[in-house]
Amino acid sequence: MKPAVIFDLDGTLADTSGDLIAAANHCFRGLGLGDLLDPARDAATALRGGRAMLTLGFSRVEGYGADEIDRQYPVLLAAYALAIDRHTVLYPGAMDAVERLLARDYVVGIATNKPERLAEQLMTSLGVRDAFGSLIGADTLPVRKPDPAHHFEAVSRAGGDPARSLLVGDTVTDRDTSRNAGVPSVLVTFGPGREAVLALGAEATIDHYDELDAVVDRLIG
Repeated sequence: MKPAVIFDLDGTLADTSGDLIAAANHCFRGLGLGDLLDPARDAATALRGGRAMLTLGFSRVEGYGADEIDRQYPVLLAAYALAIDRHTVLYPGAMDAVERLLARDYVVGIATNKPERLAEQLMTSLGVRDAFGSLIGADTLPVRKPDPAHHFEAVSRAGGDPARSLLVGDTVTDRDTSRNAGVPSVLVTFGPGREAVLALGAEATIDHYDELDAVVDRLIG
């Protein structure tokens, strides 16, 4: 089996925050609340997912609680699916790094807490789905990150060796997933909240994807 590099999606491979915030604001406008989230100020929350955005938005007004979050979550997902790639961009060098790993006989996959259907749709729309040997979403398995089974399934479906794998991510969830799996984590620092990422104590951090090759070789090569 080959060594495996598994990537998170939102905030790691791609900046999806603009489209996610647009979907959340669609929900808030439907309730007559206007745009409660700001694409720049709230980007870090957007990369934590739909419920995090709804929670933040409703915290800025009165009269909305957990029940409304549950009601609006499917509305958010539907709006997001209709406009999933209007603002989303792959981070600089991300796919170049993936191609270099493949050329050096690593396997690559995706482990994301985005629903699988939406992750598949986005990666296909961006034209890069075929580069990845696996894609495990939030609802692919009965568990999701930080459960280590999520990581191991992404490794297995890509044809990789779990003992020689690592996770590239951007949040405490990714770090905890790798720790629970007993594998290294590499966290990217080019998204929102660089200092918070550095404080998580990952085995390595990178400021640009040009740095990934050397880090991967050191940790699992």
